[in-house]
Amino acid sequence: MGKSFGVISLKGGVGKTSVVVALGSAIASFNKKVLLVDGNLSAPNLGIHFKILDPEKSLHHVLDREINAKDAIYSLEKLDILPSSLFTDKQVNPLKLKDRLDYLKKKYDYIIYDSSPSLNDETLGVILASDGLLVVTTPDHPTLSTTIKAINSAKERGIPIEGLIINKVHNKKFEVPFHHVEETLEVPVIAVIPYDVHILEALSKFVPSVEHNPKSEASEEYKKLAAALVGEQYKSSKLKSFFRWTNPPKQDINRLVLYQSVFSD
Repeated sequence: MGKSFGVISLKGGVGKTSVVVALGSAIASFNKKVLLVDGNLSAPNLGIHFKILDPEKSLHHVLDREINAKDAIYSLEKLDILPSSLFTDKQVNPLKLKDRLDYLKKKYDYIIYDSSPSLNDETLGVILASDGLLVVTTPDHPTLSTTIKAINSAKERGIPIEGLIINKVHNKKFEVPFHHVEETLEVPVIAVIPYDVHILEALSKFVPSVEHNPKSEASEEYKKLAAALVGEQYKSSKLKSFFRWTNPPKQDINRLVLYQSVFSD
């Protein structure tokens, strides 16, 4: 039986969908069968990352019970995607997401749900359909304030939070320190993704960033996170990684704990 992860954030512009795409691709690189699902029903854009602009069949049709979920899945080279319709007037119930898709965990090792950047039924549907949650934020006070709401909503429903992904990091003094983020949100930081213009370039080419620029710092961080989530070991190709053991950053320590938890579940 596979495992499902929901990627959530209650603020637009944090790069949540790019995280879904990059992380899904990184997990697939460990020979795992991965399905990405666009749970952002009102403003979907996961399909756009793969040049699926106007899908003939989508999650909207699945939730409307017109078709089975397997009939709306698009198979790509390394992973599969179940997109939503950008141009539709269908009124569907996002809270039926788990009921309609949960059986797919028999076919896939991992299902990763993208979600709406609002605290609405779409986000709640993703939360309820997930076995664990990954919360995306950026290191600024406005985003962290909305992130607290996302975390509280998940905790109220008893869905485990795997950790925080801090995205678009510039390593500037004006950014909120990572240890303050952990203390405020009471959730471990498990990945720190630096701002990288190549991620936007990858989007323009409709390929995951970890494939477009596999040796970048951002790609290395995604691969380390993917390895921890699926219980695999990953050895960085970067020389400086050999010296990190003397003073490892907190996210490395948190990923080790996450990695070990895979075998205790």
